[in-house]
Amino acid sequence: MKSDIEIAQEIQLKPISEIAALAGIGEEDIAPYGKHIAKLPFGIMDRFRERPDGKLVLVTAMSPTAMGEGKTTTTIGLGQALRKIGKRSMMAIREPSLGPCMGLKGGAAGGGYSQVLPMEDINLHFTGDFHAITAAHNLLAAVVDNHLHHRHTPEINPRNVVWKRVMDMNDRSLRSIILGLEDQGRNGVMREDGFVITAASEIMAIFCLVNNLRELKERMGNVIVGYDNVRKPIFARDVGVNGAMAALLKHAINPNLVQSVEGCPVLIHGGPFANIAHGCNTVIATKMARKLSEYTITEAGFGADLGAEKFFHIKCRTTGLDPSACVLVVTTRAFNLHGIANIRKHLDTLAQFGIPVVVSINSFLTDSPGELENLRQQCRGLGVDAVITDFRECGGEGGLELAEAVVTLCETPCRLNYLYDLEESLLQKVENIARKVYGASGVEVSNEAARQIKQIETMGYGNLPVCIAKTQSSLTDNPKIPGFPEDPFTIRVTDARVSAGAGFVVIYTGSILSMPGLPVNPAALKIDIDEHGTISGLF
Repeated sequence: MKSDIEIAQEIQLKPISEIAALAGIGEEDIAPYGKHIAKLPFGIMDRFRERPDGKLVLVTAMSPTAMGEGKTTTTIGLGQALRKIGKRSMMAIREPSLGPCMGLKGGAAGGGYSQVLPMEDINLHFTGDFHAITAAHNLLAAVVDNHLHHRHTPEINPRNVVWKRVMDMNDRSLRSIILGLEDQGRNGVMREDGFVITAASEIMAIFCLVNNLRELKERMGNVIVGYDNVRKPIFARDVGVNGAMAALLKHAINPNLVQSVEGCPVLIHGGPFANIAHGCNTVIATKMARKLSEYTITEAGFGADLGAEKFFHIKCRTTGLDPSACVLVVTTRAFNLHGIANIRKHLDTLAQFGIPVVVSINSFLTDSPGELENLRQQCRGLGVDAVITDFRECGGEGGLELAEAVVTLCETPCRLNYLYDLEESLLQKVENIARKVYGASGVEVSNEAARQIKQIETMGYGNLPVCIAKTQSSLTDNPKIPGFPEDPFTIRVTDARVSAGAGFVVIYTGSILSMPGLPVNPAALKIDIDEHGTISGLF
């Protein structure tokens, strides 16, 4: 079996102007980044303002294994399959983070003959969007510490600074650090600090939820960086740097156009984690794709309990997006770990949201026909259509049946339902998600989390959506509990923080880390480059 990178390097890429033409965009409207990547200025949306939006299809999954179940592969493959049955499709997905690429996954651009190209560039730096977001985030951190050092007003209590630094790499050693140790304070105020990964940054979350630069600058100004001595919040706009932060994102805010293995147009833009942030690509890219296609295929990270829930409650609710269908990706390896009860719970969750769903059984070479057919029959026994796909080995041809099923689903009238009201208390919202999405019997709230939630509501942020940070490996908050527990379980709420700029409240459950560590054998140990510049080891 050829590796993803071997397949990618065998493909003859089309000039990016040809890919743009497939989407109805002229060469004069693109900003090329070399021969095979381009930025699309979001201003071109004005030209298509009167054009009706295409159908929006979400790809999500059952609870995954450690290696993932192929949502991106399915997203790309489905888009290719739709093109093969005569539909104008476009895919809108997230950018890979260097953290997982160098950590466990080794790459995140689809797989086999259903991946996006140029694969090496997309996985390694791409157009620099992640670095621009990192720079904007860390500019604010630097200005905050300079504000402290020079004792500017408004005064920030050094013990109440909540704005950490970021980097796009897994590095557990940076979770907790001490600043300003040298020269008796001449190099800054000594205080505790730390790093989170860029994909967990509030700037990343904001970047993916705005519609334009004006909104980006305004929302970044609403970021809370710390509190004064009487716990009054201090905002980024108070230290006067949100304009400079937006300037750093001038080019990054434009979506990136690339191509699939079969030469279909794909927008890749933004990359927030789904178990900490909202796990969705940018609203700008999604809306642009809908104007440029009949069918936009997008994804949300991890299982439906995380990515899909946040896609509906945060991305759709705050931007007015209206999905027409949902694809639930399952695999035999995830089925063997989690069982049919796990699939049933995710289907139940999607049914509560009111979006019609089809199951896509993503096959691997190691799967036997008997295993796949057994899984399909069990899924169909749950009252939902289930289709076996082979996107990795066969590209779009491996999912023609799924493409037809999705087209049919998109003609089914539906209306997105939300599982909580914004007027409810924060704990009521968490309770609703815990019961309706995770299947829990309730929630347990630590004293610290209760204090934080009370303060957030007192500050006036109680009417925001909640973004629950939970393990992706289980419907519970314990990653070691697979499937769907038969015994009643509760969700432990351990912390809460308001992301005032992004417009949601992050609720931490269990033991969630915003700066991952590297595994015993990082994927980076396999990545190499030869004297000709050919990269190997990405997968």
